[in-house]
Amino acid sequence: MKCISFVFAALVVLSPIQAFAQNFKVGTIEVDRPWMRAAPKGADSTSGYFRITNSGATADRLTGVSTALASGVQIHEMSMTGGVMRMRPLPNGLEIKPGETVELKPSSFHAMFVGLKQPLKQGDHVKGTLTFEKAGALEVEFSVEGIGAQQPANTGTGRMQMSPGMQMH
Repeated sequence: MKCISFVFAALVVLSPIQAFAQNFKVGTIEVDRPWMRAAPKGADSTSGYFRITNSGATADRLTGVSTALASGVQIHEMSMTGGVMRMRPLPNGLEIKPGETVELKPSSFHAMFVGLKQPLKQGDHVKGTLTFEKAGALEVEFSVEGIGAQQPANTGTGRMQMSPGMQMH
């Protein structure tokens, strides 16, 4: 009986990981774990993140991001210069070289969603489209994490994560 209880508890813990640890693929481009930060009521922007892998023999370029949730999305680069954080749009998009993985993450490359049409809260899911110069359009779903999140809540590894107090029998 203890074994059955453990299996049930493991399924409860793993289900959200399996449901939201998503990979999306078009051509030689794979996008892993799209997520964005929650936006409080009254906020008109938030940022989104994901990892892009190009398994092809030629470079491709992320040229755009869109969603019905925002009036616009810009691809940005954030950097530190002389102790000052600077953010600038990348009007030509973001290149992903052959065999390369580029991660859009806090304090680095990111998608800036502007003109939000509704507040976003942790646990929401937002459909969007990433557009690549060669691979074309890719429909994705962003999971919404907490306002100050630095990474998605799950690692997308599919590994079981034990909750405090859980014991294996």
